[in-house]
Amino acid sequence: MSVLRFDNVSKQYPGGHAALSDVSFEVADGEMLFVTGHSGAGKSTLLKLIHLSERPSRGAVLLAERNLAKVRGRRVALHRRDVGVVFQDHRLLTDRSVFDNIALPLILRGMKRGEIGRRVRSMLERLGLGERERALPTQLSAGEQQRVGIARAVVSEPRLLVADEPTGNLDPTLSAEIMALFASLPERGTSVLVASHDLGLVKRMKKRVLVLDHGVLADDIPPEDLADE
Repeated sequence: MSVLRFDNVSKQYPGGHAALSDVSFEVADGEMLFVTGHSGAGKSTLLKLIHLSERPSRGAVLLAERNLAKVRGRRVALHRRDVGVVFQDHRLLTDRSVFDNIALPLILRGMKRGEIGRRVRSMLERLGLGERERALPTQLSAGEQQRVGIARAVVSEPRLLVADEPTGNLDPTLSAEIMALFASLPERGTSVLVASHDLGLVKRMKKRVLVLDHGVLADDIPPEDLADE
C-alpha cells in the first residue's frame, strides 16, 4: 500500500508560473526517498501540497488513499498530525521553550504528561540538545534551531515525515547523524521524503531519488543505480 500518491499533479501560481506540471509518483509504506533539483525546480511546492499549505491546480494528492482535496476546515489540523514537517525556516514558537516547542504535537494528541516528558527528553538527548530544553529559540544558534524543528517533526512518530533542506544549517557530521535518524524512522512506521539539493548527501544515502526539473518529474532513480556510482 502506498502512503503517498501524486496523480498528474500540477500547481500554477497567480501570474502564470507553473511550479509543478503533471507530476506522478508513489511512496510506499515504510520507504525513505529524496526529491532533488535546481533552485526553483518545485521541491518546496511539492512538500507544501502534502501538508496542505498549498492546493494543486490540477490532479490529486492522496495520503493513505485519502484524497487531500476532501480535507478541509478542521480536518486539516487532523491531517497534519499524520504528517511531520521540517521547515527551512524552522517556524518555532519564540515565546516557548525548546521543550515546549517539541512537546506541542504530543500535547495536541492528548498524550499524558509523563509520556510527553519521556519522549521529548529522549529526542533532545538524541539530537545533542539535552542541556537546552529550557532555552528560548532566540537563544539558539541556527543549527540548534534546525535540530529543534527536526525533533518537533519526528517526536510524534507521524505516518509521513517531509523535510525541506533539513541539513542546510548543519555541519557534515551532524548532517550524517540527522540522516541516520531519518533512515531509522521507516522501521518505526514513518515514511520519509526529504527535499535536498545536496547531491553528495543524497548519493551517500543510497535511497530512491525523484529529480525535478522546472516543475517536471525528470527522473525517478532507484537505489541500486545510485549504489553503482
